[in-house]
Amino acid sequence: MATTQNIRNICLLGHGGDGKTSLAESILYFTKGTDRLGKVPDGTTVSDYDPEEIRRQISISASPLPVHHGQVKINLLDTPGYFDFVGEVLQCLRVADCGLVVLTAKNGISVGTEKAVKMLDEHKLPKMFYISKIDEENADFNKTFQSLQEQFGMAVSPITIPLVEDGNVTGVIDIVANKAYRINGTKDEEAPIPDAFAGTVEELRTVLVENVAETSEELMEKYFEGEEFTFEEFSEGIRAGVANGSICPVFCGSAITGAGTHSLIDGISHYAPAPQGDPDAEPTAIVFKTNSDQYGKFSFFRVMSGTIKTDDTLENPRTRNKERLAHIYSIKGKKNTEVFEVCCGDIAAASKLNDTRTGDTLRAIGSDVELEGIEFPEPNYSLAIMPVTKGGEEKIASGLTKLAEEDPSFVVDQNVETKQMVISGIGDIQIDVLRSKLKSRFGADTTVSTPVVAYREKIKKKVKVEGKHKKQSGGHGQYGHVWIEFEPAPGADDLVFEEKIFGGSVPKNFHPAVEKGLRESMQQGVLAGYPVVELKATLVDGSYHDVDSSEMAFKTAASLAFKAGLAQANPVLMEPIGNLKVTIPDSYMGDVIGDLNKRRGRILGMTPVDGEQVVEAEVPMAEMPTYAIDLRSMTQGRGSFTLRFERYEEAPANVQEKVVAERQQAE
Repeated sequence: MATTQNIRNICLLGHGGDGKTSLAESILYFTKGTDRLGKVPDGTTVSDYDPEEIRRQISISASPLPVHHGQVKINLLDTPGYFDFVGEVLQCLRVADCGLVVLTAKNGISVGTEKAVKMLDEHKLPKMFYISKIDEENADFNKTFQSLQEQFGMAVSPITIPLVEDGNVTGVIDIVANKAYRINGTKDEEAPIPDAFAGTVEELRTVLVENVAETSEELMEKYFEGEEFTFEEFSEGIRAGVANGSICPVFCGSAITGAGTHSLIDGISHYAPAPQGDPDAEPTAIVFKTNSDQYGKFSFFRVMSGTIKTDDTLENPRTRNKERLAHIYSIKGKKNTEVFEVCCGDIAAASKLNDTRTGDTLRAIGSDVELEGIEFPEPNYSLAIMPVTKGGEEKIASGLTKLAEEDPSFVVDQNVETKQMVISGIGDIQIDVLRSKLKSRFGADTTVSTPVVAYREKIKKKVKVEGKHKKQSGGHGQYGHVWIEFEPAPGADDLVFEEKIFGGSVPKNFHPAVEKGLRESMQQGVLAGYPVVELKATLVDGSYHDVDSSEMAFKTAASLAFKAGLAQANPVLMEPIGNLKVTIPDSYMGDVIGDLNKRRGRILGMTPVDGEQVVEAEVPMAEMPTYAIDLRSMTQGRGSFTLRFERYEEAPANVQEKVVAERQQAE
């Protein structure tokens, strides 16, 4: 079993397609964690084993991948690069001690690179960089490295650079070791640095020496005295600099040929921080991920203190239930290896923790420790989801409940008013993946549509109308007769009902029936069938029959008065208005504001926050169903937003006409 000081928990982050999964595969292969080098296009990688990942050739779910390098155990956490699956990234950042940001030598810094760095900074985690695909056509390591320094500062420090001979990448040069390493199968052959690289290495080594010197007074003193650092001093200085954020090491390589992979693994072992936590304390763990599939339910956890052993019984403070860890596994892709003890800082998975979900704490019984959970972004892309064939609603609901164990970043709402099941997530790809899983795993074939907007109706003038229900059909007849005044009641969500009856023209025992008839009628307005709000109704007169009058007759009479009265009272449509806050870089301000104007938005203000602009606006909710996708397109993924319902207000005439016409057509 590994010890806490010999564990490295590394989160692989970066833009989709920049090579995280291929790099993880290369590390697995070079550490003999797998006997073949899998490839994403072939669907043979260890981490992307889900059928959806293989079909789409993208990572959808984060994969913990344990590897061993000498005495060090490295828990690689391979995360998706597509923004729809940011929830998977956040799960891994909760248990990582360091981030490795992957970007390509061809494309350089992308939006995914920027977002990865931002997330690491937000989680106060140290970072390293890996420049991938250095052997591809048009790859430019130097340009990419310089861009990193320009954007993220001089803390960005070179560790390895490409070794290029006769136009081909044959390995890497390690600046710290001051040696070249040529790739040969699964081994690096050590070699002196070719003369052609001497000047470049010296220049980059100077940058690294300066950064290392600043990590301690002893090294600074030695630097000023002109003394060379030993390899051990270099390593200790880099490790200290990584921990405090003053050094961000940069590695490079090719996952396909393996160039640079061993140097990266050495760098992770030497420079990345070990987990914090007390190995001798009572056991506590955070559950950061759940897999629920045909292989069963597995709860991935990291031990934050103490040691967890097979058959330990721990308490979940959220549920107050006890969970017995009957079986614990080290999981690598779809391969499970049972283990019997997990030390502080290490990662493993337990099966059949039925009452435990992602973000929960597991602690010793009687302990009062409750660890910080995982905060997921607010889902803001919604679609109504329904079965292709009738009667499949329960199957969809059951399947989504199980999928939510794996992916807590989406929510499902059964909207009582619109009678739609609405699924809300981060983006369209995520929801498309969920629909594919519903079909393949649960046999639920679905279709989606834009959710119905919950409009309201109100009246704008006062009217007095008669409602009369008279029916004779043998025996007792039905008779109810009312005069009701309808008028606006600004700000009232519920009916304001009063009665001003004189002389008993409508007996008091029938007044509740009149009110009930009005309340039921308010669920469907006369303009487009939407609920009516801001309404006051006053029962002012009427008549009754000693034998034929009943509660039902007066309820019906009230309903007739409602339909007649509201049609005469200048009914209008009320649309929901949302409060929108969009966070964007300055350069996108014009595009975003122009787009909001097209959506009938009203700009309330702009506030600079952390180098970006927060635009606040009020905007009709009906104009926003695709905003999550549109904003991503406008800002190349750099923008984010929150949208919350604020109030209802009268819709413009052209909008009312369109909504009423669509409603009539639907009927």
